[in-house]
Amino acid sequence: MSAQPKLFESIQFGSLSLSNKIIIAPMCQYSATDQGEVTYWHEQQWANYALSGASLCIVEATAVQAQGRISYADLGLWNDTQRDQIKALLNKVKTIAPTPFAVQLAHAGRKASTDKPWLGKGQIAADHQHGWQTVSASDIAFNVEDVAPHALTLDEIQTIIDDFAQAAIRAVEAGFSLIEIHAAHGYLLHQFMSPLSNFRTDQYGGSFENRIRLTLEVFQAIRNAVPANYPIGVRLSATDWMDAENGWNIESSIGLSKALAQLGAVYIHVSSGGLHAQQDIKIGANYQVPFANAIKKQVNIPVIAVGLITEAEQAEQILQQGEADAVALARAILYDPRWPWHAAAKLGAKISIAPQYLRCQPHGIKDLFSAY
Repeated sequence: MSAQPKLFESIQFGSLSLSNKIIIAPMCQYSATDQGEVTYWHEQQWANYALSGASLCIVEATAVQAQGRISYADLGLWNDTQRDQIKALLNKVKTIAPTPFAVQLAHAGRKASTDKPWLGKGQIAADHQHGWQTVSASDIAFNVEDVAPHALTLDEIQTIIDDFAQAAIRAVEAGFSLIEIHAAHGYLLHQFMSPLSNFRTDQYGGSFENRIRLTLEVFQAIRNAVPANYPIGVRLSATDWMDAENGWNIESSIGLSKALAQLGAVYIHVSSGGLHAQQDIKIGANYQVPFANAIKKQVNIPVIAVGLITEAEQAEQILQQGEADAVALARAILYDPRWPWHAAAKLGAKISIAPQYLRCQPHGIKDLFSAY
């Protein structure tokens, strides 16, 4: 390993400077109130993220409309009460650590109206107290047993674009340092992007340019709503893991990434899948890194790799080989909330932590920790 591991070099996402290249990826907690508001679970979880040593935490998919939640227990930013409660929580977290927080703004589309995953999978019927009619680009259900989504009208599409913009304004007011647009994992924007779920014949369907139109319009609406130079990133699924010729694929993702970079996106966060129930994902260590690498070669903005990156040496190698500019951790940091500390110890780097923890520096490792 080099004297200065790349994992612990600084990185810039537009106007936002980060102290290292370890990002906490957004992970739904399914622990909000029925009104989409934060609970004590979020208080302890966000505090844990802030103390982890990662340079940026992107909190879970946060819905821009009530019907855009994946489940009834998802966070929202469609009203000012949600904003005010998040602002109060972020202000608390900032008293213990300087870690910047970002929010992933999302709409689940046809994959909405589900239960908490540990209580069961599949759609909750619209006539149930925790269910509602879903919407999408076309009236094609994700699962054959699901009620078909309502195909959005042009006026309804414009309302969703406006709601993304309004949620973005609330995100800035709440104190988030960055906004990530969720265009991955088979949720609404991805549903418009993929020809496997978009059968429209208007300006939002058919050609590649038409299918990416909604994502670009959402990005531009947010860009126009937030302060100048406020950083906006995008998470996308690089492939549907279906028929490469007929589904959304890496060539499509490269084209979208170029368009987003031209509009001012500060990074592309590269995941995959989630669009089709019959997807065939080849899961293994680094399984999504080649997609990040392919996009990185074609854009001049940072690219984040994510997906079964679990070891410090593995993350460092991705960066050393130039396959991505930063790495994002999800399940790995749930399992090991101090993963960045342990990575610094393994790679011979220094990391800043809360002064209350300085005494826990491992015996035999000199100057691993410094205080914020």
